[in-house]
Amino acid sequence: MVKIRKQYTAEFKQEAVGLVTEHGYSYAEAGRSLGFEPVDREMEKLGYDIESRIPNSGRLRFIEVKGRISGAATITVTRNEILYSLNQPEQFILAIVEFLGGEDHKVHYLRQPFNKEPDFGVTSVNYYFSELLGRAVSPR
Repeated sequence: MVKIRKQYTAEFKQEAVGLVTEHGYSYAEAGRSLGFEPVDREMEKLGYDIESRIPNSGRLRFIEVKGRISGAATITVTRNEILYSLNQPEQFILAIVEFLGGEDHKVHYLRQPFNKEPDFGVTSVNYYFSELLGRAVSPR
């Protein structure tokens, strides 16, 4: 079975980014205004931070958010986050917020970010920030 991922127009993407960068919306507020149904799950330690229902389909996306200053060496990811991404490869997104200085930032999406389970007893793994950014794309 071939899975087709929803493609959004450039205008839709620009509107989403503009809501955050120009109008001060949080990511959840911007998502809601565009028809998504995001729910903050960060405190539940499920392996992701945001559960977002996709408009018109009811399908879920599971988004883990990591923020780092531009040029940082590594990003730390927990074992639980890695395992969840491996169990839900089509629905999991690693959202990397790169802080550029001042109020400026850039969001990168990385689908299927991890390819193997950490060894038993490992609680977290450090990944090279630049390597993850190199595989990431703009949100869509």
